[in-house]
Amino acid sequence: MPVLQMPGSNVDELLRTAIEHKRLIQFVYRNKERIVEPHDYGIHNGRAKLLAYQVGGASSERIPNWRWIETDSISNIHVRNETFPGGRRAPSGKHHKWDKLFIRVKPAPES
Repeated sequence: MPVLQMPGSNVDELLRTAIEHKRLIQFVYRNKERIVEPHDYGIHNGRAKLLAYQVGGASSERIPNWRWIETDSISNIHVRNETFPGGRRAPSGKHHKWDKLFIRVKPAPES
């Protein structure tokens, strides 16, 4: 059985807090500063990952957009004061299959 890659305890704690309270997070990933809505956090294909909706910062792809973030490559993370409504509907209506899901943001209230 492969060894699971887990993020440092500070990253883990901040991701869980941000998801629970629907707060944006800012961090450096692959040498780019990013601002994201954290949505799902868990083990995917044997690695700790965050499924996030990037709303600001830098990226080599268009923003806003969904991103897979390998949490062991996150640095300089902090939880921002800004909140977001909650879960977004995926165009397919489907969720990814997680090996183990630690936490998922609650859905946005119906309007």
